[in-house]
Amino acid sequence: MRSLRTATAAIALVAASLAMPAIANDEAVSQAVEADYDEHLAPLFVHFHENPELSFLETRTAARMAEELRGLGVEVTENVGGTGVVGMMRNGDGPLILLRADMDGLPVVEKSGLDYASTATQVGQDGEEYPVMHACGHDVHITSMVGSARRLAAMKDQWSGTIMFVVQPAEERVGGAKAMLEDGLYDRFGKPDYALAFHVSSVMPTGKVSASETIQYSSADSVDIMVPGVGAHGASPHRGRDPVYIASQIVTALQSIDSREISPLKPVVVTVGAFQAGTKHNIISDRADLQLTVRANDEETRAQTHAAIKRIAQGIGKAHGLPDELPVQVTVSEGTPVTNNDPELARRLNAVMERELGADAVMPWEQRGMGAEDFAYFVADEYGVPGYYFAVGGTPQAAFDAEANGGPAVPSHHSPLFKIAPKESVTLGTRAMIAAVMDLAPAN
Repeated sequence: MRSLRTATAAIALVAASLAMPAIANDEAVSQAVEADYDEHLAPLFVHFHENPELSFLETRTAARMAEELRGLGVEVTENVGGTGVVGMMRNGDGPLILLRADMDGLPVVEKSGLDYASTATQVGQDGEEYPVMHACGHDVHITSMVGSARRLAAMKDQWSGTIMFVVQPAEERVGGAKAMLEDGLYDRFGKPDYALAFHVSSVMPTGKVSASETIQYSSADSVDIMVPGVGAHGASPHRGRDPVYIASQIVTALQSIDSREISPLKPVVVTVGAFQAGTKHNIISDRADLQLTVRANDEETRAQTHAAIKRIAQGIGKAHGLPDELPVQVTVSEGTPVTNNDPELARRLNAVMERELGADAVMPWEQRGMGAEDFAYFVADEYGVPGYYFAVGGTPQAAFDAEANGGPAVPSHHSPLFKIAPKESVTLGTRAMIAAVMDLAPAN
């Protein structure tokens, strides 16, 4: 049944693509997007950049997005999956297309040097105060969503169907998409025929887009390892069980997973990002805590890696004399599956991007790291929603040229130095979204 449905959908995609008119590359549309940026989107982007908010705490951002969408006549529902916003733009018969933009910032002190750099702070869900920065470009995504909504509202004679604007919280904690689905996103608003999203990329030049026809992003899991110990004086270590030493052995041994347990043809990353223990020089503590990020490119490898982490951590604890009543504890606290694009949809829309944005604008997809995305939940197999996730270049080519000639390195995502070219990123993302919608939902 599934294979028949897939084949039918593929035939429909191919047939429809043959009849689609060129829209987004039309000079009038391009000029309208540029003018809209100068008049409305530029100050909106600066507002979002100056006022970032942490995951699941994006109340002001969500309120502003709801206001922007309502101003276009969109039916808006707030507080979906926490701070999430859903807007429905109805325009006659046609497919239901989900457009998603994530909106949370990161606990990072901004050092970009921008005139509009964030100085915001916020109390997190743990009660601690943090600096907050849009260090991953989510301000680009939500600004572009507003730009796309404004253009689609002005071009209703050129498309037909319904757009579901999903303003998603907590992508940085890979929890927002799941929370919105658990809050009945598809039951309350309808299961989409297609789901689309993009991410601005600091490692791609402005004016370029790129999307895979298979895997777009790796899986990601946050793993916590609690290593218990038996406290003692630092001068008498034999009278205790040192959790710092045991945890250190675990950190080293975890690297054998990639080198000795997983096929060398299957990439995997196990990074220990935090190691916390002890209070004083001469005290052996009774606990050490490790925080890991774990990445894989397929679900089999992901599961195998999880099992290996648990086996290694608990085995080392026992090997160093921890009693059965004090086992090493391994917990997966947050995670998202691999993000895969639907092959037929990706081939179709990659061709659309080439046709509408120009052949020079489309770069072949290359996986340059093991970043992850919780957009995967929206297009999980259980829902059967074809997904297309693409990247939009955010760094001027001149910055790459300067780096190649010995200049400063282009800052990565999550860096305090992170910055992108907002106008080029927002306008290209907007034009690409319009092109995709026009192709998938032609006017009746």
